[in-house]
Amino acid sequence: MGSERSLRLFIYARIIVSFLFLASTLLLKLQDSFVNTEHYQSGVIRLMAFSCVFSLVSLVALKKQKFTPFITYLQVIWDLLFVTVLLLFTGGISSPYSFLYLLSIMTAGVLIGRRQALYTSSLCGILYGALIDFQFFGYLSPIGLSQEVAQQVGSLRLFYTISLNFIAFGLTAFITGLLAERARISEEALQRSSIDYFELAQLNSAIVEHSESGLLTTTVTGRIRVFNPYAESVTGLSQSDVYDKPIENVFPQLSGLVHRPGNLEFKFRTTDGTNMTLACHVAPFNDSNGLHTGYIVNLRDITALRRMEAALKRADRLAAVGELSARMAHEIRNPLAALCGSAQLLSSAKGIQKNDAQLLAIVTREAGRLDALISEFLRYARPAAPQLRQILLRSHIEEALLFLAQDPRFAGVSLHNLVAESTQITVDPDQLRQVIINLMQNSADAMPGGGDIRIECHVTPAGSSISVTDNGPGLAPEAIQHLYEPFWTNKPAGSGLGLAISYRIVEAHGGTLTAELPPDGGSRFTITLPVS
Repeated sequence: MGSERSLRLFIYARIIVSFLFLASTLLLKLQDSFVNTEHYQSGVIRLMAFSCVFSLVSLVALKKQKFTPFITYLQVIWDLLFVTVLLLFTGGISSPYSFLYLLSIMTAGVLIGRRQALYTSSLCGILYGALIDFQFFGYLSPIGLSQEVAQQVGSLRLFYTISLNFIAFGLTAFITGLLAERARISEEALQRSSIDYFELAQLNSAIVEHSESGLLTTTVTGRIRVFNPYAESVTGLSQSDVYDKPIENVFPQLSGLVHRPGNLEFKFRTTDGTNMTLACHVAPFNDSNGLHTGYIVNLRDITALRRMEAALKRADRLAAVGELSARMAHEIRNPLAALCGSAQLLSSAKGIQKNDAQLLAIVTREAGRLDALISEFLRYARPAAPQLRQILLRSHIEEALLFLAQDPRFAGVSLHNLVAESTQITVDPDQLRQVIINLMQNSADAMPGGGDIRIECHVTPAGSSISVTDNGPGLAPEAIQHLYEPFWTNKPAGSGLGLAISYRIVEAHGGTLTAELPPDGGSRFTITLPVS
């Protein structure tokens, strides 16, 4: 069945044809070209008027789609009746409008189908043949069709005319039906193809919108077109903010890269001050004609990956150093114990000089300090396995704050415990306290003139993060690379083991200890612990 749109076009065409016939009727009236002019003119005018009314009613009925098949068949039937009546009014065998049967057949072929077009052509042949035969034998004389006109043509020519028209009707039906069928198949294929393209466009749009990496497209001059939600979340800018802007305005590090496709890794600072490491890949793309249209820019946040790589390298390095140092510490500890014991025996001997006793006391004291340093280092090299249990973090930190309140380094420091009352985590309480105290002592050492220290905790389904933030001068960027190495320190009296031990403790819990520089100054150490 043809589409509603095609049916409307045919109805509009009939209305136009009706008006043209009406105009031609008026012209013939002026020339007195009709036989029985008054009778035929009034008949044609009424026929054209009825045709217009019928067409307008059909257009109104088409608004209800359930009537579309019925109206389609009705149009074909009406066209046959219209042409037949028109031939009756315009001279029968002498009428010039017999070709309109061909239009009726084509209408049936396009709107209904090839088989119905053949049926319509047969009906057209029957109607036309019957009309000519009836006129030839005088059966139509009562309605004004002259028998003499038909007999003047002759029976042989009438047979030839009917046969030729019948053949023309059949060929028209066959060709129209064939072309209509092919057009219908092509239209269906095109529609399926259009649907596929639409679905593909939707799929591409969904992939771009939900991609877990930044996807941008630019023109050949580097002006931004597509800017997906991930890129918006990274930059804090919307699609409308960056549309048609040079990509250098958003990512200065990409200046010129879009004209040199390849890979790049760069640092990027977000609108909230967070430092990120982004990996970028730029590739050109072409349009459907193969012409270079622009560039696709893919951005990935590899901050966590780079931190993990750095942590693994540091862990490997520290593990090797720790194992070697532990063995050396044991080797040093044995002669140290002998040396200390010997000094104590000498200092307890009778008759020892006062100066010698003082020197031996110094040896004993320094040997004890060295033994304590070795013991502390051994705790770093071979930390005890954590004994995990669930604790209320806020009250646990309060105990650490009470301990630190007696430390003169905290005289001008304000401590802020911002952990929620209900926050619970699973850790080794003693080891966590050691880490918290060490981090807060480092913050206090960095602020000899006083300042603020904040302790916060954020719990997520993936785990918990405890941060210690100060507003001191902050860390030098190059110092962050060495913070957790044993014996590395920037404090004159430091041993360089505090952060190294803290790192090993957090690592034994399956977590990470990271340092960063907040955008408002100072330094922040974050302990990230997994769900236990």
